[in-house]
Amino acid sequence: MSVEIDLETLATNNVDDARENTQPLTDLFSKSAKKRSGKTNVKKASIKSKKVIAQQWLFDPWIIVIAVSIILLGITMVGSASISIAERNNGEPFYYLYRQLIAAGLGIFIGMIVLTIPIKFWQNMGPIILFAGGGLLIAVLIPGVGREINGSSRWIPMGVFNLQVSELVKLAMVIYLAGYLVRHNDNVKHKIKGFFMPMVVLASVAVLLLMEPDLGATVVISVTALGMLFLGGVRLWQFVLLMLLMAIVVYLLIIFEPYRLVRLQSFMNPWADPFNTGFQLTQSLIAFGRGELTGVGLGNSIQKLFYLPEAHTDFLFAVLAEELGAIGAISVIVLFAALVSRVFILARRADQLRHTFSAYMMFGLAIWIGLQAFVNIAVNMGVLPTKGLTLPLMSYGGSSMMIMCVVICLILRAEHETRFKYPLANNFWATFANNQQTMKMSY
Repeated sequence: MSVEIDLETLATNNVDDARENTQPLTDLFSKSAKKRSGKTNVKKASIKSKKVIAQQWLFDPWIIVIAVSIILLGITMVGSASISIAERNNGEPFYYLYRQLIAAGLGIFIGMIVLTIPIKFWQNMGPIILFAGGGLLIAVLIPGVGREINGSSRWIPMGVFNLQVSELVKLAMVIYLAGYLVRHNDNVKHKIKGFFMPMVVLASVAVLLLMEPDLGATVVISVTALGMLFLGGVRLWQFVLLMLLMAIVVYLLIIFEPYRLVRLQSFMNPWADPFNTGFQLTQSLIAFGRGELTGVGLGNSIQKLFYLPEAHTDFLFAVLAEELGAIGAISVIVLFAALVSRVFILARRADQLRHTFSAYMMFGLAIWIGLQAFVNIAVNMGVLPTKGLTLPLMSYGGSSMMIMCVVICLILRAEHETRFKYPLANNFWATFANNQQTMKMSY
């Protein structure tokens, strides 16, 4: 038998078989290349997203910039306004400046700790903090414990500085009310009981403050609390009724207290007795008049040279207007307006993201800062009767500066938690809480 083999046909068939066999490999390599390309794009996208996250601010930059600007301007003006009185009283021209710098440093240090504490902690601790504040309000009235200055017992000596209890109570009241509005929101909106309970707490705090006496702090705390309740959804007629009752009480407190009535009368016409009851306000108005548009220059104030009482505390804004003029005064007003507006924006964002406690707390802190700044500036300009309220973050006062630094850091922490899924130091506090729970169970 003979077998004939066509070599040309065999070669052609082998080439076709080879093509059939290599086609799947070509597809495989093509798919593999596309897959690798896809992985590369994913890696590039993930690297890019990581860079974006790394470039994000941990805390709101606007709040930081505005608050630091106010603090630095305040420290500068405290140093300028207090040189003469510090030299006379302590023999050191920068005595009050150094103390203000220490207070600011301590405030920032405490604030850095606050930045690492979850907002949930403050929500849970609200009633305890307010109870502790109430205890301090009682302690400050005990002879030998509280320190009396200018007829008012508002301070507790703490060694290097005096703690002004009312500043701490303002913060405690805001934190407590924010937590209350979260826990009892439906009752606040629809039942008398929900509105009545916080009013009992507010009345108790107000009575203790009036015993110091400190009408200014009482008004600030009361208006802040009412503003928070209004934002919490309290019925309008309840809100209006309480505002009327509060106005009547303030009127009676002024009428039946001689020194408050004198202040009111001197405010109505300070030039009637410019060297006695109207002295402080007339000197403040003179400072504004001397400042004109651009001011007399930093450090060149005449009114701070023993003419204007409390030039570095309650009337710091008047010295600022004299030295930096209308431009400087308007700049301060713009800074406070920007700060309050920004906090309101952050609070509204927190409310939209269902961070309800953070929203209420930030609303309350914004009302407090804005109201106190407005009252201080209005008093300096003769728009409101003289009242002993500091200008937040600016006026001399260790307690006020430290508490205000904590307030700013609470706002920054609340805003931080609305943007980040895993907020700063949450793992540490979760581990700490678990360890505490384990220790309790072991006992």
